[in-house]
Amino acid sequence: MEETIIQNVEMKKPFELKDQIPLEKGSIVSKILAQNEALSITLFSFGKGQEISTHQSDGDAFVQVLEGEGTFVIDGEPHLVKAGESIVMPHQHPHALKATADFKMLLTMVFPGEGVSQ
Repeated sequence: MEETIIQNVEMKKPFELKDQIPLEKGSIVSKILAQNEALSITLFSFGKGQEISTHQSDGDAFVQVLEGEGTFVIDGEPHLVKAGESIVMPHQHPHALKATADFKMLLTMVFPGEGVSQ
């Protein structure tokens, strides 16, 4: 059988992305869909109140909120992002997030490198 680049979801059938990861109260759950040196695509679910502390990344982070809402702090400025909305956290800028309600998101990280225009 041929190996695919995208993992952990059923191929060639429609699905709702938010249904591909469980929500566990009081926890953060992640599910990697694809990962290599240039790109990382990961589903996350956050129970209300869960957070990721301030950090920086070597790649740009494109977030799509699939369900619920979270507060994303970029360069010290808070942004409430709700289901259906997106936000970009630029590489090498401090950012953090907190689940203001139960929420799910898709995180696409794009890393600089050969073949990636900047």
